[in-house]
Amino acid sequence: MKKYNIYSSFFILFSFLFLSCDDNLDIEPQQSLTPEVALGTAANIQNVLVGAYDLAGENDLFSGGYQLASELLSNTGELAWRGTFAGPAEFNRKEVTTSNGFVSAYWIFSYAVSNQTNLVLENLDKFDDEDEQARVEGEAKFLRAAVYFDLVRFFALPYNPSGTNSQMGVPIITVGIREPSQITFPSRNSVEEVYTFVISDLTDAIDLLPQNNSFFADKAAAQALLARVYLQQGNFEGARDMANEVIENSGHNLTGDFAGAFNNGSNSTEDIFAWQITTQDGINDMNTFWASRAFGGRSNTGDVTVETPYFSVFDNQTEDRRAFFYSGNSTLLTTKWQDQFANIPYLRLAEMYLIRAEANFRLNTAVGNTPLEDINILRERANAGPLNAVTLEDILLERRRELAFEGFRLHDIKRLQLSVDDLAYNSNQLVLPIPQREIDANPELEQNPGFSN
Repeated sequence: MKKYNIYSSFFILFSFLFLSCDDNLDIEPQQSLTPEVALGTAANIQNVLVGAYDLAGENDLFSGGYQLASELLSNTGELAWRGTFAGPAEFNRKEVTTSNGFVSAYWIFSYAVSNQTNLVLENLDKFDDEDEQARVEGEAKFLRAAVYFDLVRFFALPYNPSGTNSQMGVPIITVGIREPSQITFPSRNSVEEVYTFVISDLTDAIDLLPQNNSFFADKAAAQALLARVYLQQGNFEGARDMANEVIENSGHNLTGDFAGAFNNGSNSTEDIFAWQITTQDGINDMNTFWASRAFGGRSNTGDVTVETPYFSVFDNQTEDRRAFFYSGNSTLLTTKWQDQFANIPYLRLAEMYLIRAEANFRLNTAVGNTPLEDINILRERANAGPLNAVTLEDILLERRRELAFEGFRLHDIKRLQLSVDDLAYNSNQLVLPIPQREIDANPELEQNPGFSN
C-alpha cells in the first residue's frame, strides 16, 4: 500500500487532530502539540476517532456533497438545478471540469478521513481494554471503508461483475501521515483492489463492533454497508445475506409511516446509521440545497427542485411518497430534507428490504421473506396498496420511489447498466475527474479518460 501525497489533506487532518485532543492536557498549548502527544493516550485516540466521524459527516462528504453529485450526474429531467454554484451546474450538464471545487473537496476530505482512521489503527496499542480496542478498530475500519467505497464509485469506471476490474481505481493508503516528511506520491490501485480493500475492512468491522454503540457505527451498520457494496458488485448472495442479517437481528424497525424516517433530530428506529447534525455542530447540505429558504435552504425556490418527469415512477397517485413534496416559489421540493438541524440517514432499514427483495428475486430464493412480501411491507408503510405479483422492474421502481433524492441514483444506473440520456452507464462523463491540483502535485497520479492532465 502507498502513502498519500496531498498537502491540503495533511493540514485538514491535523486541524481536526489537534481540535480532537483532550482539553485537559496539562502540558504545552494545543496549537503546539506534537503528533506524539496528540496520539499518546487511549483517550486521545478515541477523540481522534470522533474527529474522523466529524470529517466524514462534513457537508462536503456524506452530509450532502456526495448525494448531490450522484443525483445531478444521473439527472435526465427529473430534477432542476436552480442554484448559483458552478460545481453542481457542471454535474447537471455532465461537463465536470478538473478544477471543480466540489470535486476537489470530495477527494481531499475523503483522504483526510482515511488518514485519520489510519492514525487510529496504528495506535490501537494505547488501549488496555480489549473490548474498547476492538470497538475503536471496528469503527475506524467502517469509516475508512465508507470513504473508499464512494471514492471508487465516483472517481473510477464502474465495477463489472463479469470483468477483471483492472481499470484504474483510486490510491489505497493505509499508513497515517504525522508530518510532511512522510508525504510521498501514490499511483492508483485497480477497481478490484479497492473493492477488495473495502470488503476486508467491513468484514473486520462486523467481527469487531458491538451490537449496540449509541449513534456510532455498530455491527449492523457494517453489515448494512457491506450489503450495499455487494449489491453494487452484483454479488447478490452476499447482498441478500447481509441485508437479511440486519433485518432479522439488528433490532431496527421501520418507522410507523414514511414521514417518520426523515427530519429527525435523533436517530429513528429505522436509522441503522445516520450522520449527526446539531444546532452546535454540522451542516446539513441536503437541507441547504434541497429545501426552500423558508425551511433553511439557500433560496426561495430551492436549489434542487423536483420536476414533473420524476412522478412517472408512481403507480398509485395517492400514496404517501407521492405526496411527500411541498411548494417553494412556483417550484416543488422534496420534504425529505426540510429541517436544517435534522440528522442525515446514511443506512436505513428500508434499503435493506429493497436489497433483500432484489437479491432474492434474482437468485430465485426466499431467504427471510419472498420478494413480494418485502416490497409489500414498504408499500403498506407508504399506503401504496399491495401488489399481487412482483417483477424485477417492480422492485427497481419501488427502489426509486423509496430512496429518491438520497444519493443512490447514479450508482444504480451504473450497476444496472442503464443510460443517462445519450450517455452509457460507463461513459467517461459520468466519472469525476481527479482534481487538477492533485495531478499537478503527484506525477504518479494518472487522470481519468476524457480529461486532460
